[in-house]
Amino acid sequence: MSDPTLTRSSVDGVTLLRDENVPCGVTLAFTERTGGVSEGGFSSLNLGDACGDDPGHVLENRRRALAALGCGDLVDELVNPKQVHGDRVVVIDAGGEVAAAARAEAREGADAVVCTVADVPVLLCYADCVPVILVAPGGFAVVHSGWRGTIARISGKAARILVDVAGSSTREVSAYVGPHVGAADYEVSQELLDRFVAEFGDGVRGGGRCLDLGFAVRAALEDAGVPSRSIVDCGISTVRATDRFYSYRASGGVCGRHGAIACMRSAGDVTAR
Repeated sequence: MSDPTLTRSSVDGVTLLRDENVPCGVTLAFTERTGGVSEGGFSSLNLGDACGDDPGHVLENRRRALAALGCGDLVDELVNPKQVHGDRVVVIDAGGEVAAAARAEAREGADAVVCTVADVPVLLCYADCVPVILVAPGGFAVVHSGWRGTIARISGKAARILVDVAGSSTREVSAYVGPHVGAADYEVSQELLDRFVAEFGDGVRGGGRCLDLGFAVRAALEDAGVPSRSIVDCGISTVRATDRFYSYRASGGVCGRHGAIACMRSAGDVTAR
């Protein structure tokens, strides 16, 4: 498997950061905020259904995002957990009733979904927290890493669960870190910064009381066995790129959510659009 890459592209007005190599048959992307139908602070491709936007607009935006990834036929199969800023991981390792039960479990609360079943798209939503997509032979994971999940090493936890379920190794995992609040833009309390330093070392210091969540996520992945060369970080701070992404901090708390989406397509359906 080649080293992971992220390339910006647009499909029918929907702008994506994606790996066009479709690693292990997994189509994946981080969405930007253009190409949707939402209005005002949610303009325009808001994928979050818990931030106050018109539900009809959100459904149409999700349809457009999935279509841009070549998964427009799988809207009804979408898994979108209720994100609770923790480290709970839901596993989908079979179709039918098992997948339905996992979907229901995810809606009760989870911040990562591991999937080894073809044609089941997974979406998690963000507006400053760290989006992570993991790919390994036989499956993938999508992770929402807020500060609580980050200090609990949810990305490393998801990587270990993924390879256990898929029967692969963390040395075979490719990791994609999407747009999130950058170190220079994320000032926290001294107490919280000290907790992160104790967990991850001085590399999480972003200057002053600023915290580098991306460093902590990458450290957790490497400690789980993911090679550093297999981790790609887009390097974009949502706070400084509000024309492209949503930022809870920059907007004062009222905004939409961009997404991290992945789906392992059946054989013959793995070509990127």
